[in-house]
This record gives sequence, structure tokens and C-alpha cells, in this order.
Amino acid sequence: MRIILMGPPGAGKGTQADLLVSKMEIPHISTGDMFRKAVKEGTPLGLEAKRYMDGGQLVPDSVTIGIVKERLSLADCQKGFLLDGFPRTVPQADALEQCLTELGVKLDKVINIEVDREALLTRLTGRRVCKTCGATYHIAFNPSKAGGKCQSCGGELYQRSDDSLATVENRLDVYTKQTALLVEYYQKKGLLLTLDGDRPVEEVTKTILAAVGRV
Repeated sequence: MRIILMGPPGAGKGTQADLLVSKMEIPHISTGDMFRKAVKEGTPLGLEAKRYMDGGQLVPDSVTIGIVKERLSLADCQKGFLLDGFPRTVPQADALEQCLTELGVKLDKVINIEVDREALLTRLTGRRVCKTCGATYHIAFNPSKAGGKCQSCGGELYQRSDDSLATVENRLDVYTKQTALLVEYYQKKGLLLTLDGDRPVEEVTKTILAAVGRV
């Protein structure tokens, strides 16, 4: 099963991806996680990606496509994969299609998770991350029992620069502008399923599994 998971920042793609790959036993390929790892390690790619991410911009195709191609060529993707955060533009979708053709495989489904903008702003600006262990909390939905400290390790909690209100608003604007045509692109191919992501996590998961014939 080869699936693309789409949705704006804060739509819950990461949560759904973790649940889906555990049930379907396919790798979760998140460009966001790849970039954050590179940023933390201070690699040339990470430094370049950080410049765009801090400003709420999408990482250039020249960087992103190369990473994804290498990842899909690995052995664990032979039985399928779940792409999270890629593609985000029609040129990226074309490049992905070419890559999959070279690998001799086709996409099965594109899941598009939609959530109201105001709900996304609340979700994203309230996120807090532990500087020590990376645990994630939310001041409204999942606050730490230790206040401004991590309840697991006692580390200091902070708001990522890309979670500030101004940056989040820009990220949403960029996403909407660049992915509107992508939704139409996959709809014309008969691969798109758009669903309401402003529901309990379990309900969203069940909807997706039903759509890919895994219920």
C-alpha cells in the first residue's frame, strides 16, 4: 500500500501517520522529521532547510526531491510506504510520479485531512517542546503536569520559532497557496480522499483505514 498523507500544518498528519503505519506495517516517510534531524545535526542540508523553516517557508524542491528519492529506493519501501509532508506542489507531484515509475510502482491513495484555520492556529501556537528529551505538550490540550517543565525528565519547555503566531499564519498561507492545485491534481487522477480532521483521532483513523480497504 502506497499512500500520501496531505493536510496543513497542525492537521494531525503525524499522529495519523504513526497509527496507520503500525497497523499497516509500512514505513512512515516524513520530510519534516528528516529536515529537523538535519537541522539538529547541523549538516549543510540542515542549515539550508532551517533558513526556510524558520521563516515559515517550504524547503526548495532541489533539496526535498533528492531526499525523498533516496528514501523510496530503500528496501523497506518495497512493500509500501506512507508519505507525510510530500509532495506539496504540482512540480513535486510530477517528480514523485516519475520516481515511482522508475521504481515500477504506483500510488494507491492520497488522503487529504482538512481542519478549520482557527482550530489550526490554536493547535500550533499552543505547542511546547522539551529542550532535553523532545517530548511534546500543548498548553490547552495536553499541558505538562509540571508546569513549564517536562513531566518526564524535568527539562525546560519552549515554543519552537516556527510555532509563533506570525510564523504559523504565514505557514498556513503558504500551504494553502501552494497546495490548492495539488488537491485538484490528485482529484483528477481519482486518488484523492478529503476528510474532516477536526474529529477524535480514532474516528479519523477509521475513516482512512476504510478508504484503503484495511478495516
